[in-house]
Amino acid sequence: MFTLWGAKQKFCDGLSRRGFLRIGGFGAGLTLADMLSARARAAAVPVPSPGPKAAIMIYLPGGPSHLDMYDLKPNAPVEYRGEFRPIATNVPGVQICEHFPLQARIFDKLAVIRSVVSIEEHSDSLVTTGYSQAVNASARHPSFGSVVSRLGGQRGADVPPFVSLRGLTSALEPGYLGVSHRAFTLEGPGLEDLRLPAGVDSKRFLDRRNLLDAFDDARREFDTSGAMRGMDAFTTRAFDMVASGAMRRALDLTREDPRVRDRYRGVEQFLTARRLVEAGAGCITLSIGSWDTHQQNFITLRRQLPDLDRGISNLIQDLCDRGMDRDVVTIAWGEFGRTPRIGGNQGGRDHWPAVMSALVAGGGLKVGQAIGCSSARGEYPITRRCTVSQLLSTLYRAIGIDSSLTFPNNEGRPMAILDDREPISELL
Repeated sequence: MFTLWGAKQKFCDGLSRRGFLRIGGFGAGLTLADMLSARARAAAVPVPSPGPKAAIMIYLPGGPSHLDMYDLKPNAPVEYRGEFRPIATNVPGVQICEHFPLQARIFDKLAVIRSVVSIEEHSDSLVTTGYSQAVNASARHPSFGSVVSRLGGQRGADVPPFVSLRGLTSALEPGYLGVSHRAFTLEGPGLEDLRLPAGVDSKRFLDRRNLLDAFDDARREFDTSGAMRGMDAFTTRAFDMVASGAMRRALDLTREDPRVRDRYRGVEQFLTARRLVEAGAGCITLSIGSWDTHQQNFITLRRQLPDLDRGISNLIQDLCDRGMDRDVVTIAWGEFGRTPRIGGNQGGRDHWPAVMSALVAGGGLKVGQAIGCSSARGEYPITRRCTVSQLLSTLYRAIGIDSSLTFPNNEGRPMAILDDREPISELL
């Protein structure tokens, strides 16, 4: 059995996460006609292609502490500034946390926005769609990666346009764009599914394809909607993905130089993301750590920050070394910041949506700078206040997508990708 694009859990649309494409029965039978017709309906809406660009979205689940990472306040009272000291970067006047020495060395390739306002909601919905989970429960706005998928973000014929290395959450759903733009995930036996079945060589594989063609010829006689013609393209893509092995090769880290693998040891998702972009994926999302530090904030961060530092610095440096930095935009952020005042609960910081930081790189954006400023105790923005949606709009622009484009929702009403879409001019 070959299954592709998702996991087994059911969603409200009745389709499973592992339900995008299935080869079984005769050895190559496609079963999701509804999904294919959804793609056909979506394709009826003409939209421009964003071009050969890609995005990597690094999600830090739980709400990372801005005060202990990219917006330290060394002159604030001790109950605010915490235990970490700032260090200089290679950009004059910009300092970041002492546990980020690798990023400090390449900060001319990075930019931090220190004045992003958010909402108090433990969900990745806002940073992936531009809308809160509460709003999206009914509005079903699509995720960033699904929009990239819809607008031609697949730059390689044999890899999915949208890949999630962190599973599939409700905030990564395609919403009204249709299930055909759901993320490909590696949950369960997904990786094994990219192999040819045991005992099936290339000749037998082609024989099975011919058998499916004959079977479909008979089914077409009963089809009047055109769905079978749409299925042909999906069947072809399924066979091509398995036969070419491009996706599986991208996921096989043993193909990398051992010295490169050693640099990414413990943060292999970042290397996988780079390889998927090279193979032609349009959007990759990954996550690292758990940042909901109500307790033991500094103990947790001492353990996690060095890994994040290695992952980001290696990824960005590799993209630059390969000449990919202008065509690949990268962002690292969570859902909100942490309280400026340290709590009594074993040195913890609680939720703080009034201000947070976000790190961006590549995509032709203006890097080597810190944008915006929070108050002396990191409580709220005092310059260049911006929203999550505005930063998403900037990312869309970096990969050639107009965030004012509209698509019909489930009721046929035209919906813009984002409502709050003024880009951050300092990055452009």
